[in-house]
Amino acid sequence: MNLAEGMDPFLRNIPKAELHIHIEGSLEPELMFELAARNNIKLPFASVDEVRRAYEFTDLQSFLDIYYKGACVLLHEQDFYDMTWAYLRRVYLQNVRHTEIFFDPQTHTDRGVAFETVITGIHRALVDAEQQLGMTSKLIMCFLRHLSAAAALETLRQALPFKHWIVAVGLDSSEHGHPPEKFVEVFDQARAAGFMTVAHAGEEGPPGYIWQALDLLKVSRIDHGVRCTEDQRLVERLVEEQIPLTVCPLSNVKLCVFESIESHNLKRLLDLGLCVTVNSDDPAYFGGYINENFLAALEGLNLSHDEICRLVKNSFQASFLSTNEKQKLVDELDSFVSQQIH
Repeated sequence: MNLAEGMDPFLRNIPKAELHIHIEGSLEPELMFELAARNNIKLPFASVDEVRRAYEFTDLQSFLDIYYKGACVLLHEQDFYDMTWAYLRRVYLQNVRHTEIFFDPQTHTDRGVAFETVITGIHRALVDAEQQLGMTSKLIMCFLRHLSAAAALETLRQALPFKHWIVAVGLDSSEHGHPPEKFVEVFDQARAAGFMTVAHAGEEGPPGYIWQALDLLKVSRIDHGVRCTEDQRLVERLVEEQIPLTVCPLSNVKLCVFESIESHNLKRLLDLGLCVTVNSDDPAYFGGYINENFLAALEGLNLSHDEICRLVKNSFQASFLSTNEKQKLVDELDSFVSQQIH
């Protein structure tokens, strides 16, 4: 759907925050081909259309196989800047006021790209977005869980000189067979160094992975977490402690976690009192940025405007912004809603 045509104006214009976006997953095929040409890299695809046709996934791993192929075009600081700036410009037009971006340094350092090259390009775009667009941001460094704990520790070591640019560390990539407990040491060291912690858990992995993320990695929020409903005691804890879940509806359907948007449990999670938020995950691969995810949830789950507001407010409260910065966004939301009523 062309969002400019027919989208609920309330949904289009409401101020938002995005807390679960992998910047490498925002690399659109057009920019992928542009960077490949610039860097003289031959892609395993003949055209943009062929890339898009390849975006039919059966599970998380089938997506990751293509995701890592696409990342090979990112070599220079300007490449990382261009990718990040393209995402920021796009979501600025979707009225995202604040974004917290994941990046995967190991995807690049394992190819010989310097950590400094990766983070400097991304950071420069984030600074430009705040200065030129008024959009605030935070950067979260993720460890690839299919790699070793030792490799994660080395990545943390490389990150320390840039810790003032990074608010938190996270855990992503293949969930099956890679429980959070594998990374206790590196998360302990990251917290000791002053980083917040988050982790992907309970997407394809079982509820037990969410327990581990909370108790062993001591995370501030859970990325995905949709399988929490299989464990009533876990749901009660998440509600009581108001641990945020950064849910990604279109991603969950695209990766066959749910058969359809109508069968997604987002509304149920909201009704249970969990602090759930809506996000895009890897929007270039999963068919939509944050507005498309809200639209799918609105239509597929018959959400009300009040429920949309709760999801948005949750995202502000779940962010790593200061209390004053959160309140400023909540005030902006309240003002927007008041104008709609009048």
